[in-house]
Parts: sequence; C-alpha cells; structure tokens
Amino acid sequence: MDVEKDKELVLVARKACFGLPTACPSCLPVYIYLKLANVPFDLRFNLIHPDSDQIPYVESGEYVAYNNEKSGVIESLKEDGIVDLDYCIPSHTIAEWMAIISSWLADAAMYELWLGSDGSVAHKIYYSDLPWPIGKLLYFKQTYAVKQLLGITKVNAERREAEIYRKATIAYEALSTKLGEQTFFFENRPTSLDAIFLGHLLFVLQALPGTSVLRSKLLEQSNLVRYAENFKTEFLEAGSLPSSVPRSPFDPSSTTPRRTPPSWSSKPKSKPKKEKTEEEKTFRRRAKYFLATQLVAVLVFLSIMGGSDDAELEADDGDDGMDYDD
Repeated sequence: MDVEKDKELVLVARKACFGLPTACPSCLPVYIYLKLANVPFDLRFNLIHPDSDQIPYVESGEYVAYNNEKSGVIESLKEDGIVDLDYCIPSHTIAEWMAIISSWLADAAMYELWLGSDGSVAHKIYYSDLPWPIGKLLYFKQTYAVKQLLGITKVNAERREAEIYRKATIAYEALSTKLGEQTFFFENRPTSLDAIFLGHLLFVLQALPGTSVLRSKLLEQSNLVRYAENFKTEFLEAGSLPSSVPRSPFDPSSTTPRRTPPSWSSKPKSKPKKEKTEEEKTFRRRAKYFLATQLVAVLVFLSIMGGSDDAELEADDGDDGMDYDD
C-alpha cells in the first residue's frame, strides 16, 4: 500500500507520564519502532477513549493502521510496506523471540499494572483525565477483564501469580543471554523485536513502582538494564539517531523539515484560544455522550457482576462437602 510521500505519519497514543513519551505499554513500542526507523512522525494523544482497543494507531492521509487489526500496528506497517525494520531477516528468527515477549512478559506486565499494585499507575495512564467516578468504574471493569484473560480466580490466585513471575524470570534470562553485549538483537541493527522489547523494558523500569516484583526480576539482568538505559540516553533523550544505528531507507532527505514528538519531560504545548468550529462543538458533544454511555455500561456491568457473585457463592455453599484434586 502506498502512502503519499508528502503526508507525514501521525501516531495517536495515550498520554506521556513517568518520564516516557507515552506511558501506555501498547503505545510505547510503536513509538520506539518509528523512532528506530528514523521516520518523521507527529505524536498526538487521545484522552477520552481510555478503553479503546484501537489505540495506538498510525495514520497518514486515508491510511490507518489500528492496534486491533491484523496483528497490531507494527505488523500492519510492515505488511503494508510503510515501515519495515525486519527486511532481509527471516521472519521465523524474530517470531520465536517475539512470542516470549508477547505472552510471558506481556502477561506479567498486565498482571502488575492491573492486579499486582494499588492501581495508581493504571489510573495515571488511562483514567486521570476522566471524572473520578467514571475512571474508577472503568478501572474495576478492566481488572475483572484481566482476571478473566489471565485465568485468575480466588482459588488459584497465588499459584497463578507464582507461575506468571516464574515465566517472566525465564524470559528475561533467555533474552539476556541472546542479547549479550550487543547493541541490538540481530545483525547489529534495530528490528521490531528491539522496539517491542525496549517498550516493555522502559515501561517496567520507569512506570512500575520500586516495590514491583517484575521490576526486581528485570534488575537482575544487568545487560538488559544497560540496553534500555543506553537507548533512552543516546536516542530518546538526545533526540537523534545514534551512530551505531544504520540509516533507514525511510529516512527523509535533509532538506525536509522534521517534526518530532514532545521530549520526555515536556507536555503538549497549549494552543492559542480560538473560536470553536461546528466540528469541534460536535466532537465535544460526542465526547460527553461517550462518557455518559460508558458510565451506564459500567453500572450495568457491575449490577450483572453482583448477581454473578451471589450465584457463585450459592454454588460454593452447595459444594462444601466435596473435595477436588488439582
């Protein structure tokens, strides 16, 4: 698929916090992927759809790559020929390592974000711009969904937690051995594996609290910590491509002005006030409608869950005399 050359890519992500350009664990790898490709892009934040599975997404003119289509934004950009860091590298070589990150490490990060902490990190990333009651209800809704996804119940909670951290430890050890002292995982150049893993590492190191078990597991692998810190210092904070990274075929000519996302410590610049257009007024009305419908949906959800819990308790009372073997 061709994207018009004069149309710059736009990455729509969740907001910046914790010293990261976007603190969302799904958005950060896409941001890093575009930075590693040395592609000019504009970063914009969506603050009113915290539970949308379309975010992050990349658009350029009429082209859009959504998070919930195909296998995600990065795969869409590769398949559509927009930005492909993995050219000339056998797909199966990267896929086997990618599977470890997208399963064991993604599960561990998800567990810590929604279940293994007090919820303050998730609130700041997703819900801090919403009215408090709606944000709180959406948080409870998401924690329930994560429990279902990870297969966690009251009976197996401790066992599943231990299993999640055991797999994460194995994953960190394996990736640490694979990386060694290299700058990148394959052929001394960045790939989608680097982008996705760096996104995970920086989220764990910067967003999760000091009491995080997952963070402590990561800190045991000193070369992985150096790998993340070197990228952050030499690339993101410096705002330029390190000399060790080959020039990307997607790199624009030097005569083309390049827009870059806000620096890690900055906030989006406020725009001068102007009279609202009809389109902006319509957007604000829709935003208010969205918040109202979300509140109704969550209230219905909680009422249904309350009924489900009562039914589960009745079932448990009826099974007091029965023993089950694991």
